[in-house]
Amino acid sequence: MREKKNKSPTDRPRLRAGVVGVGYLGKFHAEKYARHPGVALVGVVDSDRLQADRIAGQWGCRSYYDHKDIIGKVDAVSIAVPTESHYAISRDFINNHVDVLIEKPMTTTIEEADDLIRLAEKNKCIIQVGQLERFNPVVGALKGIIHKPLFIESHRLGMFKGRGLDVSVVLDLMIHDIDLILNFVRSGIKSIHAAGIPVITDTADIANARLEFDSGCIANVTASRISMKNERKIRLFQNDAYISVNFADRDITIVRQDGSRDKGIIPGMTVDKQSFSHADALEDEIFSFVDAVGSGKEPQVTGRMGRDALEIALNVMEQIQQTSEQLAR
Repeated sequence: MREKKNKSPTDRPRLRAGVVGVGYLGKFHAEKYARHPGVALVGVVDSDRLQADRIAGQWGCRSYYDHKDIIGKVDAVSIAVPTESHYAISRDFINNHVDVLIEKPMTTTIEEADDLIRLAEKNKCIIQVGQLERFNPVVGALKGIIHKPLFIESHRLGMFKGRGLDVSVVLDLMIHDIDLILNFVRSGIKSIHAAGIPVITDTADIANARLEFDSGCIANVTASRISMKNERKIRLFQNDAYISVNFADRDITIVRQDGSRDKGIIPGMTVDKQSFSHADALEDEIFSFVDAVGSGKEPQVTGRMGRDALEIALNVMEQIQQTSEQLAR
């Protein structure tokens, strides 16, 4: 990363930021930058001129219709375009020494992700990947609780929304839990077994993966975007505790042995439930990126982390595709 002068936040000039792609998600990126006291939202970019003009007018900045037109005018950008364009657009900014926050999935291939990481190191740029769930307050609270999990089960279920369909459910939803699990386990992968089927779209709409780690941990990961309800839960088992996390409701339940024989909800166990007030994960993500750019510190979700989650997700997708082709014969 490039060297930064050791200035206090109040001494720094306002960061010049932009957003490339102001559709459903990108428009919220623009809002968060516009509301940050240390940021000047220079402009927004979208090939849909009416949308670009509308969002620019809403936040008092300029609208652009080609990302190259904003290069040289910004220090950092969010890239919230369709996934197939992440690599080419990110590369253009990184080659011009602009720090980037790339929405997940980082790229469409591992080769593209590796190239962006290489270019970022060469140009001393920051890459942060938009793994939004990392900024859920329950994830921060889990840092002192989770250690060496042995079994993990996650369910990320969503009702069909008709957006995010440029990628499979693996890259749309499951990659969140893959990233979280990698962050919790911190071990190499021994094997991956996956299955999934398309139901409404041409790619997998429901998928399951079993991840076996070198540490001995096993994770069973399920994702669906055609469910009758929305659910974002994960359960972790380790030697000293069972931990249940509800990301949507922002609560954690921790069950531990206490050595007593008293009759409780679970005899011999203590049950501790922690709840967290409403938080704006996207705002926290954007503000964290701004802080990383201003300080030169490593972002909370690095390009390497985004790349590692993508590698597993692509392996899952490949297995699903291979199974589909075998069944079609």
